[in-house]
Amino acid sequence: MTDLIRSERKGAIAILTLDRPKTLNALDESLLLALEAAVHEVAIDKSVRAVIVTGEGRAFAAGADIEAMSHMSATEAEAFSRLGHRAFSALEELAVPSIAAVNGFALGGGCELAMSCDWIYASTKARFGQPEVKLGLIPGFGGTSRLVRRVGVAWAKELACSGQNLVAEEAQRIGLANRIFEPDDLLPKTLEAAEAVAAAGPHAVRSAKRVIQQGQDADVRTAHALEQNAFGLAFSRPEKTEGVGAFLEKRDPTFED
Repeated sequence: MTDLIRSERKGAIAILTLDRPKTLNALDESLLLALEAAVHEVAIDKSVRAVIVTGEGRAFAAGADIEAMSHMSATEAEAFSRLGHRAFSALEELAVPSIAAVNGFALGGGCELAMSCDWIYASTKARFGQPEVKLGLIPGFGGTSRLVRRVGVAWAKELACSGQNLVAEEAQRIGLANRIFEPDDLLPKTLEAAEAVAAAGPHAVRSAKRVIQQGQDADVRTAHALEQNAFGLAFSRPEKTEGVGAFLEKRDPTFED
């Protein structure tokens, strides 16, 4: 692990913190590579049941590193976009749920990073936006597609084409952020949610995430078939026996991976 990403463990929860506070955690090639490596480490660690992504200092990630981009050719910029897509897709495709704890600015690439997580919790100080058009650019790390899935076509067009920012309350209102907390409560509340995920049946959690991910781009019949198959498979696992048994016996379940 490089010093650009700080990795911590809280039981079965992995916390990945972007650690370039002097640049407001601006996303350059080195940070994206470090994030990709950190996500890979989490992916192969079977003891991890949930992931939190956050930023050090007063920003989650203020966007891609504009200074670095100012010297890029068109070919280099496309390669930079592919790197961002690769790192963020690795996060999105984790088998376990991930939660973005957005503590401050989540602009441009930072907003795209937050949307790569399964859901977003925000501080009251959080600011979201895709301001790339103000630089004569467009979102390059998945913003044009993930925004549509999060908030719908009309809001995605307004945000991407105007470059205007949203405060946390607006982000929650349009469905970009799930919940809002005071700054000191953000990480504890995010940990609380991650702990709830970690306490649930791990196979069931992974299966639910997978079916939702696969079903969102499928027609409804295919999505229903995916759910039916996964529901049936859940009955073949010991964790179903433990979960149902614990409920009937009025005790807390103990799930093993």
